[in-house]
Amino acid sequence: MPAVVVIGAQWGDEGKGKATDLLGDRVQWVVRYQGGNNAGHTVVLPDGQDFALHLIPSGILTPGVTNVIGNGVVVDPGVLLDELAGLQARGVDTSRLLVSSDAHLIMPYHVAIDRVTERYLGKSKIGTTGRGIGPAYQDKVSRVGVRVQDLLDEKILRKKIEAALEFKNQLLVKVYNRKAMDVEQVLDGVLAHASEFSHRIADTRLLLNQALDSGETVLLEGSQGTLLDVDHGTYPFVTSSNPTSGGACAGSGIGPTRITSVIGILKAYTTRVGSGPFPTELHDDMGERLRRTGGEFGVTTGRSRRTGWFDAVIARYAARVNGITDYFLTKLDVLSGHDKVPVCVAYEVDGKRTEEMPMTQTDLHHAVPVYEELPGWGEDISECRSFEELPANARSYVEHLERISGARMSAIGVGPGRDQTIVRHDLTRSS
Repeated sequence: MPAVVVIGAQWGDEGKGKATDLLGDRVQWVVRYQGGNNAGHTVVLPDGQDFALHLIPSGILTPGVTNVIGNGVVVDPGVLLDELAGLQARGVDTSRLLVSSDAHLIMPYHVAIDRVTERYLGKSKIGTTGRGIGPAYQDKVSRVGVRVQDLLDEKILRKKIEAALEFKNQLLVKVYNRKAMDVEQVLDGVLAHASEFSHRIADTRLLLNQALDSGETVLLEGSQGTLLDVDHGTYPFVTSSNPTSGGACAGSGIGPTRITSVIGILKAYTTRVGSGPFPTELHDDMGERLRRTGGEFGVTTGRSRRTGWFDAVIARYAARVNGITDYFLTKLDVLSGHDKVPVCVAYEVDGKRTEEMPMTQTDLHHAVPVYEELPGWGEDISECRSFEELPANARSYVEHLERISGARMSAIGVGPGRDQTIVRHDLTRSS
């Protein structure tokens, strides 16, 4: 039985939660494998209820699914408990949520350092959410991080916090002119949170592989998108982990030979949040129209998303670095009412045309999109439930994107609702 990966194929916010939720009743496990509470998924149920999920996997909304926060995630305990409480208050059963014992914790000093560093950088800031994700990953790589399992041993936890604050307080006080943090206060706060979710801590690597051995299906979902990957994204304007499909193995403990399909989520146009290059970005009324019609505001931060036309260069790049077997094209309905729909098919860099992602940061910043214009459609497509029901020009648009994007368009989103999806191919099969 398959392990299926769902990844964002642009800069994030493509609608991964909708795809994960669509597959939720066909899988037994849903795993979040990287990132922290710096990204969100919005899921709209058939009854009109919408849920904004920040840290908890989207499968939490499907009864009977076991949800896992994997070892590759950085967890803010307070945020986790708040999100659980919010779901429980709305009648969602959260009893089947597990947290990897090897996931790292976002500590109060990580949040403080993240926020003050961004302010200190001024115009050179990366555009982080200020939630401590980057500093937590820094400590993980520096081998001084605090893991979820440390919550089960107060003596080890105290030693780690003392060692961390010996340096962090020097940084806060002497470099950034902020107050030092007290060891006891930090320790007490973390232990108070731990007492409320320690029963969820598990060896999730073992459980996931046992599930696959017994014939169950595991779906792995990342946050952010391919172009925000710390290795394969538009560095340095990236996140601090690997949202690409390779990160699914490292962040869950599932081996690469067990993955049978990789589903890439693409918007029918392009958006990004934060700083960094964006070749097809629109700075005019059309960009504002896409933002308004598409509701392009961050689930976690509320920040306005930058908007632009579909970029096939990025789609082909994402297909290659992720090994994408299927694309799920979301928000096709947002393009209804346009007479013409431009699509970026290549870049021009210093007078030379390229259909591939530029190798250097400098070239990407200088990339000018080369567009083809496709005929638009005026019909409302939100009620379409088969590909044949779409207007001819909408079908042609999808088919053209399929030809130039490197993978088949197996599903199409025509609205935010759980049932507003056209399925053309089985998303859990690689062929």
